[in-house]
Amino acid sequence: MTIHFRQLAAKRNTTHLFIDDWKINTQQSWGIFSADGDIGSLLGDLICDEMSPDSGEIELNGLSVAQVSLSEQQRLLERELEKDDTDFLDRIDQGSTVYSLILEQSQDTNLTEQLINDLDLSHLKDSGFRVLSTGETRRVMLARALATQPDLVLLDNPFTGLDIAHRAALARYLHSLSQNVQLLITFSRESDMPEWINSIALFSAGKLDSTMDKSSWDNHPIIGQIKSQSEQQSEEMMSLIRQHQHSTPFNNPIFELKNGAVEYTDKKIFTDLNWRIDTGQHWQVKGPNGCGKSTLLGLIFGDHPQCYSNDIDIFGKKRGTGETIWEIKQHIGMVSSALHLQYRVNCSALEVILSGFYDSIGLYNQPTRKEMDIANEWLDILHMSQYKKNSFKQLEYGQQRLLLIARAIVKQPTLLILDEPYQGLDFLGRRLVKNTLELIARENLSQLLYVSHYQEDRLDSIKNELEFVFDENAQCYRANVYQS
Repeated sequence: MTIHFRQLAAKRNTTHLFIDDWKINTQQSWGIFSADGDIGSLLGDLICDEMSPDSGEIELNGLSVAQVSLSEQQRLLERELEKDDTDFLDRIDQGSTVYSLILEQSQDTNLTEQLINDLDLSHLKDSGFRVLSTGETRRVMLARALATQPDLVLLDNPFTGLDIAHRAALARYLHSLSQNVQLLITFSRESDMPEWINSIALFSAGKLDSTMDKSSWDNHPIIGQIKSQSEQQSEEMMSLIRQHQHSTPFNNPIFELKNGAVEYTDKKIFTDLNWRIDTGQHWQVKGPNGCGKSTLLGLIFGDHPQCYSNDIDIFGKKRGTGETIWEIKQHIGMVSSALHLQYRVNCSALEVILSGFYDSIGLYNQPTRKEMDIANEWLDILHMSQYKKNSFKQLEYGQQRLLLIARAIVKQPTLLILDEPYQGLDFLGRRLVKNTLELIARENLSQLLYVSHYQEDRLDSIKNELEFVFDENAQCYRANVYQS
């Protein structure tokens, strides 16, 4: 049956959506590209009846629909946090198990087992949702959507957070799935466009700009236009960073971990990790989903509980010898999915950036006039000055992520930790941040610790790599260190 959008207008927070007339024919799967703005989750909420349009209509002709988006994932995480029973247990509550989260959607044990097997979740079926990696969480969200046995699924950037092997496996799986389920796939990376998609809808500033076939898309000039725009914005951002540059010198090593290991009661994550970071070095941390990349970064930042059971030196101090966590964090900027989730306070966009000066979630200090000026300059460069008083929670996911990136950079930290920093960003935002990080690394304005699963995200100025590989004998991961 045909899906028909007629004179549709909708707004949520700061995102607008306009579709004059768009027909999607029976069993026709579409790729949806948005150069700027987060239209994927808004479109998903509309077709899933999570919200109503301001005007116009969506004709679904009785189709059952489901969505997979970062916004939907955030809602589930919020629900899991509300159910946290850690205070009443003799252990940390890890959240609902993968199996139970999928089963609650299907009420069918056979279908649940099939989805767990198809999406490579068998080894995680008894794991709590809150301890999953970003890529693992994304696969669970897809399984939950498919467990409802929908006729149509909207997938908002489904490859985000997945390692190379799982991206390839998911692409094959979605191709097979498209034979029986209608798919609308939004993407912000040109490389994520599935080869088997023939119809593409191009959105610009929230408005359906045009529809085309795959060959027309491959030759479309919009990608070049956005790259040029992002390079100009990146130069503006770097000018601001240079203007307020300062140095925080430390003797080598800046960070050192000796015989590092992390393990839980049911499994060991990695073992025998020896790694040091010296002045002027930038590092990329690589490895598959679940290998311990985010865990390792948490040991450095001080947010992982096992950071005190490991032999760690950081900024000239032995961890656990009387230093405060704030003495460490004042020299580190951090962007991660975990931090994004933790940033649940109801502060304004301006206050989010200002909180970077104080390493706080929310703002509890009176900022100086200079700090206010710098934060406002960041909002100007991000084209978000009009949202300076908007609540962080009222902004779209991608806008929130840009603010958290600005928060991490604003104080010019010695170490800038970037764990999948592009998650949720549109094409323009991703290009902007990548260009800026390349310039920061090239000019050694901060030392980068960088995680991304995409080869195209590699920064030329990062010459050192730490890569986790699975050790069959130890039944956990070990790290190979490649240093220039």
